[in-house]
Amino acid sequence: MKRLTVIFLCLISIIGAAAQTSGDRLRDQAAAALENKEYTTARYYYKRAYEAYSDAGQIEPAVQCAVNVSSLYHRENYYKEAFEILSHADALVTAEEQKNEKTTPAFHYPISRERQRIYIKLKNSERANDQLARMQQQAKDAADRTIDIDLLSASAQQYYTFGQTEKGDKAINQLISLYLSGGDYDKADECYKSLIDMALRSNNAHLVSRSYEKYLAWNDSVAALRAAERYAALDSQYNEACSTIEERDSSLTAKNAIIIGLLILAGVLAAALVFGAITLMRYIALSRRQKKEIAQSLRREEIKNTFISNISAQMAPTISALNHNDPGVRALAEFTSHIQELASLEADRTVMFDTEDVNMATFLEEIADEVRPRLAPGVTLTVNAPKMAAPVAPDQLRLVLLHLLNNAAIHTPEGGRITVDFKKRGPHNIQFIITDSGNGVDEELRADLFIPFARVSDLTQGDGLGLPTCALRISRMNGTIRLDESFNSGARFIIELHP
Repeated sequence: MKRLTVIFLCLISIIGAAAQTSGDRLRDQAAAALENKEYTTARYYYKRAYEAYSDAGQIEPAVQCAVNVSSLYHRENYYKEAFEILSHADALVTAEEQKNEKTTPAFHYPISRERQRIYIKLKNSERANDQLARMQQQAKDAADRTIDIDLLSASAQQYYTFGQTEKGDKAINQLISLYLSGGDYDKADECYKSLIDMALRSNNAHLVSRSYEKYLAWNDSVAALRAAERYAALDSQYNEACSTIEERDSSLTAKNAIIIGLLILAGVLAAALVFGAITLMRYIALSRRQKKEIAQSLRREEIKNTFISNISAQMAPTISALNHNDPGVRALAEFTSHIQELASLEADRTVMFDTEDVNMATFLEEIADEVRPRLAPGVTLTVNAPKMAAPVAPDQLRLVLLHLLNNAAIHTPEGGRITVDFKKRGPHNIQFIITDSGNGVDEELRADLFIPFARVSDLTQGDGLGLPTCALRISRMNGTIRLDESFNSGARFIIELHP
């Protein structure tokens, strides 16, 4: 009898291990499909992984898979199926709790969090509030820092979505304080970017303005915080070195040992003084640079606030009219799109675009052909480029060149000329030069030409975000764009890339 019992238990263990292995494999297949944006396939494998984990009694990965299935369902507006899988997962967790006579609020929390996302998407504030209250109790019972962080993020998202700006600010501030207490500046930076993204999605100009203000202030202050931390660490190391030297000095008894100790102490102190002097000089230079950056940031803030104020004044009558044939409505829509594009580029500004070898002569002629129908009578558009390949990000570079050439076409009068030159300056240095014979760029506009929100004007005449967006694109190609201020027979823009 005992032998049969042992065999039975071994079989159960083997079956459970096999189910767990199957769940891992299915979950990996789902993740691969999701990465390739094959959402239906990913949902199918996540659902099978959920069933495998459920059979094996692996509750935590089962809940994770159920949440992923629900997310992929309501992504395609299958809300009934999304709620059903979450209810099934909730029942699974409850059954396991009853079996083990132990509550697991950390397993219930992601289920409630997913329900809250659905209700936010459905704009059902009452149900979303119910889920938020449940999440708050579950987070309190779980006493898990990761859940506390997610709860603050979820609270901010819900409050901003339903116009409770004051509560949203409070949640975001608590979340950022939590990150700062742990010295996690990157996570705090992500919070500000998420706040900007929520503001843009809500099309709330005032919230967009406030979000950018907070983010710019954060960028200015975080550099000082990190510099102060580095300086404090160096100071601590120096004090420890001095303490070590003093301890060794006190332990020396022989005359020769004292002399050697004094020599070591003198050498260490000299090195420490040199190191301290270098650190101090760097800190002074950094402080000066920060002051200059803060001044520039304040100037940008002033310009941006004036710009946003002007836009806000125009938004009320335009939106109330709701006439999409009206130029103001179209201009406002374009402005919102440009802000979103600018924010997207800024969010990933450290990520370089992928490059490929492109024939420059063919590439530039194709772009020129797109622009030629928009030229004034008698205007010539000439491309000067050898038939050679160069590594560039063609889609992004095309957008920049089209913008510059369209601007040149607008400002070049009848009988004028526009030229596009490509030059290879070195093994890792190429240039694109766009020249027109128009009226050039007014001198008072040149300093802020590539700064967003620097120009305040009627939106129907342009929002001034084209060149700042071009500059961001070029920076992500490891390059620069500038106006040749020495050229006075029109306008000349020079793009320099370092592939």
